Amino acid sequence: MKTSINFKAAKSDSEIHNFRKKTFEYIRKDLTPKNEYWMEQKMADRLQKIETYCKEKSRRKLQKNAIPIREAVVVIKENTTMQDLHNLSKRLEGELKIRIFQITIHKDEGHYDKDTKEWKPNYHAHLVADWQDLQTGKTLKHQSFHYSKMQDITAECLGMERGKSNTGIRRLEAIEFKIKQKEEDLKALEERLNEMKTEIGSKKFEELIVKEPDFLGFQRVKTEKTIKNYEKIFKVYNTQLLKNKTELEAKTKQIEELNTKIESLRKEVRLLKNKSSILLTDEKTFAFEKKKYLDSVQNTLEKAIRFEKLNPNFKIETHKQMLAELTKIAKKISKENNIPSSAFKEIFSDPNKTAQFFTLMRFGDYEVRQQKEGKTQIKTDSKPEQQEESEKRRGFRR
Repeated sequence: MKTSINFKAAKSDSEIHNFRKKTFEYIRKDLTPKNEYWMEQKMADRLQKIETYCKEKSRRKLQKNAIPIREAVVVIKENTTMQDLHNLSKRLEGELKIRIFQITIHKDEGHYDKDTKEWKPNYHAHLVADWQDLQTGKTLKHQSFHYSKMQDITAECLGMERGKSNTGIRRLEAIEFKIKQKEEDLKALEERLNEMKTEIGSKKFEELIVKEPDFLGFQRVKTEKTIKNYEKIFKVYNTQLLKNKTELEAKTKQIEELNTKIESLRKEVRLLKNKSSILLTDEKTFAFEKKKYLDSVQNTLEKAIRFEKLNPNFKIETHKQMLAELTKIAKKISKENNIPSSAFKEIFSDPNKTAQFFTLMRFGDYEVRQQKEGKTQIKTDSKPEQQEESEKRRGFRR
C-alpha cells in the first residue's frame, strides 16, 4: 500500500473538520468513535506565538504572504497508530525542522462501491505543522530534494510504500487503463452479437415472427408486430447481458483487491521475519532497536500528557492523583497503539523518567527542561498540602 505527504496552507476551519466539532454528511457516524485525536496547541494560539517570535527574532512582522501553519493529509493503513505518527513527527522535526502540533486519525470517511455496494474506507491522518524556522524567525525554506526526503521518511515511519510523483507514468497508466476498458467493452459486444446470432437462428426466434392470412388466404409476415416482438426480446436480453457483465466486473474487482492485500501482507511478513532474525542474532542491533522503541513509547506518552493538560477539567493536586492519572494515560495509549505493558514497566523503573512525567503533568514543559538540566527537583513524596505551601512561602521570604 502506497502513502504520500504534501503540506499545503492550513485552512482556518481545519480544526472543525479534523476534530469533528461539527457533523458532516460524508462521514459515517458509527465509525467516528474509531478516530483518534492529539493536540499540543490550538492553531490560533500557535499563530500568535509564531508572530511574536518572528518579531522578537528578526525585529520585523511576519510577512502577509507567509504560510507559517501548514497541513498535510497522509494516507495510512487500518492499523496505523498514533505512535507511528508521533515517530513520523519526530523525524520531520529532527531532519526537516517541521514541528507537528496537531494530529488526527480519521477512519470514518470513505465511499460505497457502486457495483458491489461494499464500504471502501479512506484511512488517512491530518498533520498540522508549525513552519517557522527557529533560527531566523521566518518560515522554513525547503528545496525539492527536501520534499522528496519527506516522502521517504513518511513511507519508512508508516511501514508503507513510497508514492510515485512521476506524472508521465500516471498518464501512461491512465491511457493503458482506458485501452483495457475499450477492449473489454469490445469483447462483451462480440459475445452479445454471437449470442444474438445463435438465438436468431434458433426456433425460439422463429416463434416471434407473426404471420397472418391475407385476403387470398396466404400466410404473410406482419412486419410491425414482428418488429415489436423482436424489440421486446432484445430489451430483455440486453438487460440480462448488462447485469451479467456488471456482476462479472464486480467479482473481478474484488479478486484483484484481495490479491493486492495478500501480496502486501506477504511483503510485511517477509520484512518482519527478516527483522526478527536480525534481532535474535545480533545483540547490538537488539539493544539499539529496544532503546529506539522505548524512546518512541516515552515520546508518545509525553505527547499524550500534553494533550490531556489542554483539558480544562485536568487537575492534579496530590502525588496520588498524579500516579492515578499517569496510569490511566499509559493504559489508554497502550490499548490504542498496541504497546505491551512491559514497555511501560521498563520506562517507569527509571525514577528520573517517572519524575519527568510527574513534572510535565504538574508544571509543564519548561520545568521538565529545567529538570533535565539538573536545575530543579520534583517532590515524589506525599507531604500535606499545607506543609508544602508553608515551605514555599518561607523560601519566597528568604
